[in-house]
Amino acid sequence: MELTLLIKSVVGLVFILGILVFLLVISSRHKKAKLLLRSENSEEKTAQIARPQTDMPALLAILRNKKSSSKELTDALDLVLQFHNTIHPKLGSRTHPDFDVYKEILFTICRHPNTNKDIILNFDRALEKKNPEYKIEINEAITKGLNSRGA
Repeated sequence: MELTLLIKSVVGLVFILGILVFLLVISSRHKKAKLLLRSENSEEKTAQIARPQTDMPALLAILRNKKSSSKELTDALDLVLQFHNTIHPKLGSRTHPDFDVYKEILFTICRHPNTNKDIILNFDRALEKKNPEYKIEINEAITKGLNSRGA
């Protein structure tokens, strides 16, 4: 009788221990899931803050802003060269309609109050290097932009 009582007690304790271990595992998984969600959310927020916008309208807005610093202009132009550096091929002797955006960029940076020769020349050279068939049009846009600055 004592032996059966001892076995039943051990089985009962093992059963209770199993339930407690099960609850411990579930609570630790739940905590890990919460921590993972928090870390993913914080990573997304920092990625959104750190990741600059690379679409053309956002970059044009930076270039058009007269209060943009030289550093902001350089960064925006670097992003244009990194993500939008190739212009569609010419349509016979005419330029592709998308070239108008690049012409506006060139004209805008030439007239910007915080620009300098290094910014203009670096963008000019990089754009001509990637698009040699537009060399004449790029030079004309820069000339018009510089001539429109006034004395």
